[in-house]
Amino acid sequence: MSTITPQNALIYAMVIAAVADGRLKDSEIAALEVAVRHLPIFKGYGVDAMQVATGDCVALLDQEDGIDAALGLVKEALPKDWCETAYALACDIVAVDGHGGQEELRWLEMLRHELGVERLHAAAIERGAGVRYKRLPGDQPKK
Repeated sequence: MSTITPQNALIYAMVIAAVADGRLKDSEIAALEVAVRHLPIFKGYGVDAMQVATGDCVALLDQEDGIDAALGLVKEALPKDWCETAYALACDIVAVDGHGGQEELRWLEMLRHELGVERLHAAAIERGAGVRYKRLPGDQPKK
């Protein structure tokens, strides 16, 4: 039995992607809240639970080998048919600010491998996230 719920595992996947660049930005927190409020997979799961899970994940990631521990918890808690959902949500969090940096992309790759998301499926998911978060010319994300 996992120590986190499947919904918490989805939050952890998004937080892992968000903090890969060293910090959790306001835009990323807002995207987490939008997901929790509007996606069917979070039905019955509130923003308060999201905030607790986010804090727990950030604290875990601050520890030595925290990324490995967090990835292990995500893998353990997710039903197999939720793995691509977790990866898609993580990609959305990376895309929300316009583009993923090297560290974010490396952590996404680690997540993909841990969850067993096939490369071709991952490419389609990544492309979809990029298309959803396309920006107008000259509209740069705030740093």
